Amino acid sequence: MPLDVPDRPALVAFDLDDTLAPSKAPLPDAVREALLRLLDVAQVCVISGGQIEQFRSQVVERLGDLPEGLAERLHLMPTCGTQYWRLDEGALHCVYADDLTEDEKDRAMAAVEQQAKALGLWAERTWGPAIEDRGSQITFSALGQQAPLDEKKAWDPTGEKKSRLRAAVQEQVPDLEVRSGGSTSVDITRKGIDKAYGMRRLGELTGVGFEDTLFVGDRLDPDGNDYPVKALGVPVIAVEGWEDTVAVIDGVVARF
Repeated sequence: MPLDVPDRPALVAFDLDDTLAPSKAPLPDAVREALLRLLDVAQVCVISGGQIEQFRSQVVERLGDLPEGLAERLHLMPTCGTQYWRLDEGALHCVYADDLTEDEKDRAMAAVEQQAKALGLWAERTWGPAIEDRGSQITFSALGQQAPLDEKKAWDPTGEKKSRLRAAVQEQVPDLEVRSGGSTSVDITRKGIDKAYGMRRLGELTGVGFEDTLFVGDRLDPDGNDYPVKALGVPVIAVEGWEDTVAVIDGVVARF
């Protein structure tokens, strides 16, 4: 484990897709069991650009009926922390949601559709809607959220398409924040919203300082959507998939 990572973190935060699970897939059995072991010794947060329904199907339903002591240690932050959810007697409860206004949503959706079409990135065939209103975030998924993983990986392996689209949309809606999201997605939020925003809010809510926090993600490179957490100064560990994440969790738990 890297030297700057706390030996016994009070809180471990994870990206979701391609960190805890394959894109849009439920937690693998090994990850589920590892997270249950981790919840015995530390607080756990899942933070992602995805919406709460993805958290429900990918994480909450897989963890099952958590004992009250473990449920109290689980923090869920969809849409990069612009929403914060907790488990209360087995049910999801929204603590806060920093939703966009209707005007902001309308302008964001119009801009991303217009620019995607202008750049030749608007697909005629998608697996689900290309544009989603996630309340606090508008997300464009070039192939739809339910596209097969192989199709997603092949669409923009270098990230060049997303970069062009992000820049074009940002120019059209300069008062909003436009970021590259997952493998085929671009996210639009209010200014200053990224995973660093979510991690700052998490620290305020839990009282856990960055020095006692660990973040695990697969996109910690400077162009990745996990990088703002690293830039914030939170200790981080980079992984390339859920198998690596299981090894990281086992390493953390072994130190308690």
